[in-house]
Amino acid sequence: MAKPFQDQILDELEKLYPDAKAELHFSNPFETLIATILSAQCTDRRVNMVTARLFPQYPDAFAMAKLTPEQLEPMIKECGLYHNKAKNIVAACRMLVEKYNGQVPNDRKALMSLPGVGQKTAGVVLLAAFGDDQIPVDTHVFRVSNRIGLTHSKSADESERQLRALLPKERWSHAHHLLIFHGRRICHARKPECERCPFSKGQCQGYASNAIDG
Repeated sequence: MAKPFQDQILDELEKLYPDAKAELHFSNPFETLIATILSAQCTDRRVNMVTARLFPQYPDAFAMAKLTPEQLEPMIKECGLYHNKAKNIVAACRMLVEKYNGQVPNDRKALMSLPGVGQKTAGVVLLAAFGDDQIPVDTHVFRVSNRIGLTHSKSADESERQLRALLPKERWSHAHHLLIFHGRRICHARKPECERCPFSKGQCQGYASNAIDG
């Protein structure tokens, strides 16, 4: 009996990326939260360079909450959008100190009450810091899952709902990493390397409809 198509896709991605995992560097829930906020519209490589300098100086919410956004800005400027990121990080750290004794909560609603934390960031923290079964949808997961036919959606939240309904829960977290790896290495937003992709002449909707930018 043939496997469902979604299992076939994940199996193929696992062959391509046997070492797929988070590429942000962090060692605890606090670092996971800050690194994920910084990663918005920024590469993981750039974030890792910034946090390698930042975390030794400000290793927890108590230390970072003492900063003003203006003091934090030059330390994270390389990550882009640094005005909003600094404001949100300082406010989030102060809330962590005031409401959670400096600890990052293991709860989606509580995480999303923090400044700068939306659905995707909360999902990443729950997955990476606490080992929950989650499938956060970033720009790569959204693009790739729509192109290869796992989802048919117009928003990240809708994609996440569809992926949750389609994929076995025990595969959510790894599927998140697999789709990101594919988006970063082959299925780029512009000029995807379709000749290297096992899906381009099969179920890839973008390839079939010539919707992919060349």
